[in-house]
Amino acid sequence: MDQFLAFTVVGLSTAAIYAVIGSGLVLTHTTAGVFNFAHGAAGMLAAFSYWQLAVGWGWPVPLALAAVLLVLAPAFGLVVERVLMRPVQALGEAERLVMTVALLTGCIALARWVWDPDTARPLTPFLADRPAIRLGPATMTWHQAVTVAVAVAVAAALWFLLHRTRAGTEMRASVDDRALAGLTGADPLRAGRLAWILGIQLAAVGGVLIAPTVALDAQQLSLLIVSAYTAAVFGRLRSLPLTFLGAVVVGLLEAYLAGYLPRNDYLPGLRLAAPALLLLLALLAFPHRRLRGRDRRLVRVPLPTARGSLVFAGSVLLLALVLVTVLTEDGVVSYGTVFSLGIIALSFVPLAGFTGQVSLCQLSIAGIGAVAWGHLGPHGELWALPVAVLTAAVAGAVVALPALRLSGVYLALGTAAFAVILDRWVFTLPAFEVFGVRITLFDQGSVPVTGPDLFGLRLTSPSELLLLAACCLALVSLAVAALRRGRFGRRLIALRDSEAAYATLGGRPLGAKVAVFALSAGIAGLGGALYGMQLQTVTAEQFSLVAGLPLFLIAVIGGLGAVGTGLFVGIAFVVPAQLLGHLGPWAHDVSALLIALAGMGLAHSPAGVVPRMHAEWRRLADDRTLLPALLGVLALCWILAATGPVHDGLTLAVALVAAVALNARASARGRPPADVPVEWWGIRRTWRAEDGEVLRRATAAY
Repeated sequence: MDQFLAFTVVGLSTAAIYAVIGSGLVLTHTTAGVFNFAHGAAGMLAAFSYWQLAVGWGWPVPLALAAVLLVLAPAFGLVVERVLMRPVQALGEAERLVMTVALLTGCIALARWVWDPDTARPLTPFLADRPAIRLGPATMTWHQAVTVAVAVAVAAALWFLLHRTRAGTEMRASVDDRALAGLTGADPLRAGRLAWILGIQLAAVGGVLIAPTVALDAQQLSLLIVSAYTAAVFGRLRSLPLTFLGAVVVGLLEAYLAGYLPRNDYLPGLRLAAPALLLLLALLAFPHRRLRGRDRRLVRVPLPTARGSLVFAGSVLLLALVLVTVLTEDGVVSYGTVFSLGIIALSFVPLAGFTGQVSLCQLSIAGIGAVAWGHLGPHGELWALPVAVLTAAVAGAVVALPALRLSGVYLALGTAAFAVILDRWVFTLPAFEVFGVRITLFDQGSVPVTGPDLFGLRLTSPSELLLLAACCLALVSLAVAALRRGRFGRRLIALRDSEAAYATLGGRPLGAKVAVFALSAGIAGLGGALYGMQLQTVTAEQFSLVAGLPLFLIAVIGGLGAVGTGLFVGIAFVVPAQLLGHLGPWAHDVSALLIALAGMGLAHSPAGVVPRMHAEWRRLADDRTLLPALLGVLALCWILAATGPVHDGLTLAVALVAAVALNARASARGRPPADVPVEWWGIRRTWRAEDGEVLRRATAAY
């Protein structure tokens, strides 16, 4: 009984922290309509800032707390609302989700860049020098007592704010109808600004309270807030009392699992994954209309032509050939993952681009494909590759279960929870048997992965594996383009536009969702297997949720509906990191920070960069004079780089300058002169098909 009371005290103190953080999350969502995936990262930054002031610089604790909670946190919330979230307020739910995912990635990268993750930063609990408080047979530290008191004070303050002040009334009115609230004299912008400031402040309070009890690690602190997400979902993202109740359930569950879970090799990960598992169950179990999100603004999906698809596939193969002939063996190893990661990123296109189903676990599913190939094809057995792809597709069909009743941000939450369950529990399991079949994953270590045996030709060198990955990317890109042009692709886009209309016209939404999840998971599994071949050894950390977020961000930046996004993601993810890698170990965090900043610029190009690039370079591709000139310059640069008389960097610079100059020339030649008088049509500019109709209407008016 004494042990039970002790675990209860620990669980309630942890629940108090989750309640504080979850209440800030609910406050932001109900007022601004944004589920802030970076809520935990804001608390993490507050914890690091508090350590820097109180321990690193030796400030008094009260002064450090005041600086973090009353200055830094409100300023951060104000910047997020004004600079990041307000420009995307009129866009769809997916765009707002991407903005917060970018913020999460950027905060983690910034923290790892500023504070070395290899340095321990312990924090002393509040009032640690005082004796513990006796509660019968159990004891409570003063830090735990302060935590519970803060949670009670936050609950009372939020109730008073929302029900007894004008600002709280404006916030509640803005939730129901922003336009109507504005007509009654309320200011929705002011209400949203206040909600963001208070939400970030509550996240900062939770981060400072939980930091002394865990390791001060950027990634761990940011993902600990999954428990707060679970509490918020318990409250259906609206009710603060239910959020506090959910926090109590999560906190007690974690404490009791830590105390009573049997000690063996299979269950320790279950305790770590329990909040994510509870989050997934809560999403599936709680019936509520808000669990089905809907985009306000749908982005047009490009329609690739057969000729354009073939040209793109040929360009992929040509790029691979250039890399193999120009780069050294070390360079091929460094840049070879462009194509395998591109295949993983291409799995977002049919799922998120065509169907509008946001998934954050694609890299984790790619890990399933990699580990399946590693175990089934230890000697390069070719039959193991389609089996690995099929295994990943089955995992995708399992992930599709929450998609049958969720969408938008709630589906993103469900897939993120699935990725965390894989990271913390499934991937850490030792070998086990199911119905007599022995299943081995990472087996608490690394898995060696080798190249395939193609009809007697064993592919093991980096150059051979790079060419194999490029061929697979070209073929998968052609398949995805054909899917977009085909009947099933049009059905997927219709499903994205309106599930009700799709079902009314005879479609089966549930079957289509399961099929597209399985298809995208199979593509990700293929990419994961090829990625593992190039790495030669894979670990579970390489396929975690946090590792997959930059891939998702770059895919969004490129354009989720564009087939060329796969190659774009591979280049944008690998090349900057390798170029900056020569500067030091911190360059990886700088690269991730740049990706996050690019993702935050989504409001300026919600359709993606790849369609814009296609439109800007279309004139050069159609110019029969300038295009051969560009191809000649590129061929000359390739020959010079391959033979070695000229430095690779110089030839690359010459090729880029020539391409930009010729594209500018093609754009200038194709642009018609402005304000050409009607009598000079066909002389000073080319005659157009619509000019005759314009002239007929003009003369008919007289």
